[in-house]
Amino acid sequence: MVKIVKVQFHTAGKLYDFGSGDLDLKQGDRVIVETERGRSIAMVVTPPREYEDTHVPEGLKNIVRLAEPSDLASAARNAAKEQDAYHFCLRKIKERGMDMKLVKVEYLFDGSKAIFYFTADGRVDFRELVKDLAHQFHTRIEMRQIGVRDESKMIGGIGICGRELCCSSFLRDFEPVSVKMAKEQNLALNPTKISGQCGRLLCCLGYEFETYCSLKKCLPKCGKIVKCGTAEGEVVKQNILEGTVTIRTEEDREMVVKGEEIKPENIFDRPKAPRKEGGREKDQKSPQDGERRERPRDRDKERKEGSGGERRERQEREQAPPREEGNNRERRGGKGRDRDKKEKK
Repeated sequence: MVKIVKVQFHTAGKLYDFGSGDLDLKQGDRVIVETERGRSIAMVVTPPREYEDTHVPEGLKNIVRLAEPSDLASAARNAAKEQDAYHFCLRKIKERGMDMKLVKVEYLFDGSKAIFYFTADGRVDFRELVKDLAHQFHTRIEMRQIGVRDESKMIGGIGICGRELCCSSFLRDFEPVSVKMAKEQNLALNPTKISGQCGRLLCCLGYEFETYCSLKKCLPKCGKIVKCGTAEGEVVKQNILEGTVTIRTEEDREMVVKGEEIKPENIFDRPKAPRKEGGREKDQKSPQDGERRERPRDRDKERKEGSGGERRERQEREQAPPREEGNNRERRGGKGRDRDKKEKK
């Protein structure tokens, strides 16, 4: 049997498993653990639980020790360094006119590296900025670009509900959220009402989505015709939480009926209104339509016939015997004789 505890490195951060070994740990204790980035200080979230060897995660590491006062003092010094590095980096970004937004600075527990978190619309060339930071703080520098959701999680804030943001207080992972979730809960699709501080859809839209879907299955959809007792009408509104629907009768009177009182066999589709054909049937064709359709064909036919007629004329010209050139010559010659006679006179 192995005792395992879950720890977190940041508030509402991801949980990681570590073996407790022989340490007597409880929720809220500060401990020193070994990670890929070196030693770090973490907080115990769950008390130790025993697991069989077959259920132990692969590569499980044990907690090194409980955090001592000197470790807590070192963490406080790192927090002060982070503030200084933040203001220095922010000033350099403004001086260079870089299109990026600095969010947070994090120092590793041993101070061997400083991580600068930022957001930007595209790629940013921060090579000169890294040189300035390394020259100022004499440590390794890492620039890490994050998304808008991670930005809200790091900064924190108050939501439109008046409570602390879910992502910065207890939400450890981001789940996908869609507009369909707001539609299923009959919420107004107003971007200012269903969007959070990050500009994305509220994470809380997914908390009750499955519950609304299950409750909605028990109610007839809007537009259906229902019959309940002596009343019959069209469903115009649903109240999912109360489990009722509002129906409008033929007398234009609205009634509120419980969904459990409506039997499935008393739910019908609304009859479709007959199509208006404009006083004539689809199959009936007017003579004008027929003429319009035939006109293009007639034109094509005339064009084809015209081209065929031209070909015939060309063939006839080629087959026709040559004209008598003698008459033409005589005429030309006669004209010349008359000219000679006139000149002699």
